[in-house]
Amino acid sequence: MEGSRLMAVLESLNKKEVRELSKFLRSPFFNQREDVVQLFEFLVEWIFTLKATPTKERAFETLYPGRPYDAQQVRYAMSWLLKAIESYLALQPWLADERQQMAELARAYRERRLPKHFRQTMRQLNRRQQQQPIRNAEYFEYEYRIQLEQYAFTASRKRTGEHNLQEISDTIDLAFVARKLRQTCFLLAHQAVYKREYDFGLLEEALRFVDKKGLLRLPTIAGYYHCYYALSGIEPERHFREFKAILLRQSQRFPADEARDLYLLAINYCIRELNAGREGFAREGLDLYKEGFRTGMLLQEGQISRFTYRNAVAMALKEGELAWAETFIRDFRDKLPKEHRESMHSFSLARLAYVRRQYGKALEYLQRSEYQDLLLNLAAKTLMIKAFYELGEYDTLESHLDAMKVFLRRKDIIGYHRRNYRCIIRYTQKLLHLNRHDREEVEGLRKMIEGEEVLTERAWLLEQVGGR
Repeated sequence: MEGSRLMAVLESLNKKEVRELSKFLRSPFFNQREDVVQLFEFLVEWIFTLKATPTKERAFETLYPGRPYDAQQVRYAMSWLLKAIESYLALQPWLADERQQMAELARAYRERRLPKHFRQTMRQLNRRQQQQPIRNAEYFEYEYRIQLEQYAFTASRKRTGEHNLQEISDTIDLAFVARKLRQTCFLLAHQAVYKREYDFGLLEEALRFVDKKGLLRLPTIAGYYHCYYALSGIEPERHFREFKAILLRQSQRFPADEARDLYLLAINYCIRELNAGREGFAREGLDLYKEGFRTGMLLQEGQISRFTYRNAVAMALKEGELAWAETFIRDFRDKLPKEHRESMHSFSLARLAYVRRQYGKALEYLQRSEYQDLLLNLAAKTLMIKAFYELGEYDTLESHLDAMKVFLRRKDIIGYHRRNYRCIIRYTQKLLHLNRHDREEVEGLRKMIEGEEVLTERAWLLEQVGGR
């Protein structure tokens, strides 16, 4: 078990981390065992150069030449190496955070009764804090910690007089409100997909506090505030536009990972509105995608998720920006994870070909790849429905719809998606058998399609009802 954990951790390291770990392990402050250093070098060579997994016997022979094999000794060495690597990983965020180090240094100087050193460090810490462009919950938590350290120093030197107790109270309130609103937005987003009920605790008090104290002047709090109201359906369009404006103009106020999460919350909101038939949200979502790609906000370690790739193409096609979609499909192909690269690329080319009315070409692209992802598989099957229909291959389409029904029965699919694809199949079959000379039957089908709560192909189905 220890060996498999160690190998998994080693395989997750990048080149920079391997170099830094090599130095880390050679520091006697962190490690005093030479066999741990040798084991690390041995395993790195096998994993990254030889691309293989060595045996424990080979490892023992390298570490302890001439000694009889001792499996327990190898396990000890692996355990020591794993603990050293875990110490390195745990220390990295702290070593990269100058404010945290300075706060700890100020505390140490205070406890050692070195007031001049304390004041100098606090001046540097306050300067660094104010230079931060980011104003999220972590910023306010740092501010709280700085104020608390200042209070501890002042209170130890004079028992009476003015203290910064109000500042301490204010900053902890801001940190709480920022975190509470952020967490609530993610709860709402999760609830919308999985239909799970959550207890939102002190949310109402937090919202009233924002209004009472005028905290919408702070972009990071205002962003989550408007996001919450958009997701909860309370004046959603007004709050969404406020939320979007903050993202497009103030995203630098958030750390990169937090800004990316906010972009995805906003984009997913647009997708849900689109799925509900509000076509104007394609432009809203595309604006967010374009800005997210321009700034690199939607990339994570140089990669783009398959969902982001797919939805960006969908919105561009819906808005008729075919040239942008074609360029994006090409330029961002290699930024997809390898396991999804070919399927997402061929599917996206198929969608572009379909919009250009190249239906045969669309079917060719769809047949180029295996779609292991369940929802992508269903999306590909749906595109085939539309291509067969447009080509007039109705017998092939009937067989395809029957096979798709069997597929839906056999697969474990979230209720929202199951309902959507069942509706697509049902209404396509009704289209095939529709008596277009019977105005009452045609109008009845139109009303049924319009009345569906969940139907991603509503616009296409309505077009076929009216167009043939």
